[in-house]
Amino acid sequence: MGETVYNPQKGRLETIDVEYTEQNTTWFENCRNAQDIYTITDFKGGILIREFGYTYPFWIYDVSRKDINHDQRKAKVLRKQYL
Repeated sequence: MGETVYNPQKGRLETIDVEYTEQNTTWFENCRNAQDIYTITDFKGGILIREFGYTYPFWIYDVSRKDINHDQRKAKVLRKQYL
């Protein structure tokens, strides 16, 4: 599935092919605000972090869901480092 993501390492939007499955994605159902982290997905040696709102997912290299213990709060802190 083609999806537009923000790549902060390159400072631009990119279109990638990603498939969201139970094996590569953690969903968080407790979202209330647009800035809450909705999903984290392992993708090509990095991680896609998607907020609950209408922003583009962030693609951050060299970190995985395992590295942040599948933790929603750690994902939010990681994303903020790249804003």
